[in-house]
Amino acid sequence: MILFKFTSWRSTRSRVLGVAAGAVAAAASMAAPSLAGTVTFGGNGVGQSFGMDFVTIGNPGNAEDTTGAPDPAGSVGRTFDINTFEVSRAMITAYNANPGVVAISMDPMTNNGGPGVNKPATGITWNEAARFVNWLNIQKGFAPAYKYANSTITTNLTPWTPNDTLDYDPLNPYRSKRSNFFLPSFNEWYKAAYYDPSANSGAGGYWDYANGSNTAPMASAGGTTANTAVYGQTAAQGPADVNNAGGLSPYGVMGLGGNVFEWEESSADLSNSAGDSDRGWRGGGWLSPSSRLMSSDRLGGTPTFEDNELGFRVASYNSDAVVPEPSMMVIGMVFGLGGLAAKRRMKK
Repeated sequence: MILFKFTSWRSTRSRVLGVAAGAVAAAASMAAPSLAGTVTFGGNGVGQSFGMDFVTIGNPGNAEDTTGAPDPAGSVGRTFDINTFEVSRAMITAYNANPGVVAISMDPMTNNGGPGVNKPATGITWNEAARFVNWLNIQKGFAPAYKYANSTITTNLTPWTPNDTLDYDPLNPYRSKRSNFFLPSFNEWYKAAYYDPSANSGAGGYWDYANGSNTAPMASAGGTTANTAVYGQTAAQGPADVNNAGGLSPYGVMGLGGNVFEWEESSADLSNSAGDSDRGWRGGGWLSPSSRLMSSDRLGGTPTFEDNELGFRVASYNSDAVVPEPSMMVIGMVFGLGGLAAKRRMKK
């Protein structure tokens, strides 16, 4: 197991961050329309279908936070959507039932609360999460977000290059410009969790915890009560169902603090320049102390690493959009989406 940790402890306090009017106007012009809600994937008579709920993260061009980890973090220049809940085991099972996908396996969770269908999908490597996201894009007629040379589940991605004219983004060589669904970057995840546009009388600001507070939420084994999160539990307790994982963030997202850690798209050095680079994860799990839920704490490991306390969620530029490009439906073979692959795990 390869781990990295970024920690920047600070005193608990309110953080007021202003945004220049010109910056807001410029960012607003970049914002994509958002139609957050429930989006259905799969099915079509050949496999199981499932719905994913999305919440809109607005306020494009918000100021960055310079007191968390990494420093700075949280500024996003366009509107985007993010899953209301963590990706569940039922979603992975339904995905696996569709033909032509690269099979994803999960931790059995036998001694950790059991494999309930609405429990978060854990034991998922970064590469598996990325293949899942690629399939979501193809389902809706978009280009895959991540470039893979083959269908072997342990293969690392190949960053996009300037030769990939339609896909290359010099600011993020991992993510195709033509994709719509993706793993949230460190900035996108951080904003969804810790930014509150209504804080400080509407000026906006960041909180230490994803429950919209500088005080740790109340530890809970499950529920939807405000100012609670699933952490500080026993190993046998396991995570809560994804829709029962504590109170919401200021934007209305559940489980960003506690339940299970979640993969970021971003690499450890934030450059997204190498396929084998360590990837970030954060947010804390059901076993974690409150310090793991803080904006000052970030962990991570290699893209082939897995853990029973590690899952993920999906983000989108426009979660209801469908681009009528039938040719996109066959791109899967090029990007490693075709054929079921036996997987070899990197052991902890």
